[in-house]
Amino acid sequence: MSKPIELTDANFDEIVTKSEKPVLVDFWAEWCGPCKMIHPVVEELAADYEGMAVIGKVDVDNNPNVSFKYGVRSIPTLLVFKNGQVVDKQVGAVPKGVLSQKLDAQLAS
Repeated sequence: MSKPIELTDANFDEIVTKSEKPVLVDFWAEWCGPCKMIHPVVEELAADYEGMAVIGKVDVDNNPNVSFKYGVRSIPTLLVFKNGQVVDKQVGAVPKGVLSQKLDAQLAS
């Protein structure tokens, strides 16, 4: 079963901005309650979209550069990338269906 990719300041551009597939990135931190609530959803999405989209997670405490670059001020923040650009954004914990719709929209376009 596929798991979210651990993204870092070092590998972010290589994995996210150069991806040919849509990418969902979860910006989170260990101490964040809502991040813990959305964690199982992100895990399920990684399995559901295996081979169709890239699902990754950025620990904002350990990777301040990429968090700053994309203006992440509240967590969890989930960004959807396509062709290296942010095309959608979700701040806060939401049901799985909301995130699935965002990914499906990018897969369809």
